[in-house]
Amino acid sequence: MANKLAKLKLGLRPLPDGLKLSNFKVMMALWFGSGLIRPASGTWGTIAALPFGILMMYIGGIPLMIAGVLISLFAGVYFANYYQNNGGDHDAKEIVIDEVSGMWLAAIPAGMDMFLWFVAFVLFRLFDIVKPWPASYFNDKVGGGWGVMMDDIIAGIFAFVGVATLAYFDVMAM
Repeated sequence: MANKLAKLKLGLRPLPDGLKLSNFKVMMALWFGSGLIRPASGTWGTIAALPFGILMMYIGGIPLMIAGVLISLFAGVYFANYYQNNGGDHDAKEIVIDEVSGMWLAAIPAGMDMFLWFVAFVLFRLFDIVKPWPASYFNDKVGGGWGVMMDDIIAGIFAFVGVATLAYFDVMAM
């Protein structure tokens, strides 16, 4: 069993030299450290975004979700730049604030329907992994924090359309 776990490399990624999770900017770039979980740090970061997103939707609905997406987008550019400029790689796997923004964007049409939140999660992860154009453009050609954030925003837009379409037809079926 230990050999299988060792092969999977389950556990936490080490932080690059000079970066500490106690630093607020690092903590935000890694979304409270969820980006350090491996394997599949992007999935863990997306999972860690869910309770915050659901709470925002419950408290303030769509306007608060939109504000959350915009704030996390611009803050994410700043935090990703900080992380990269202080020892982290470009679009390092442990940076997951981009998954937070993308997931929240994908979930806007879900409202408080938990099935639609699940669909948003699945679609967002699918589009984030596959990176259809123009997400692939931002991932491959745009540097810095904007490159880190925008491929996930594009994945979030694709997932948003899928969730909104499903929500529309679900409402129409009633």
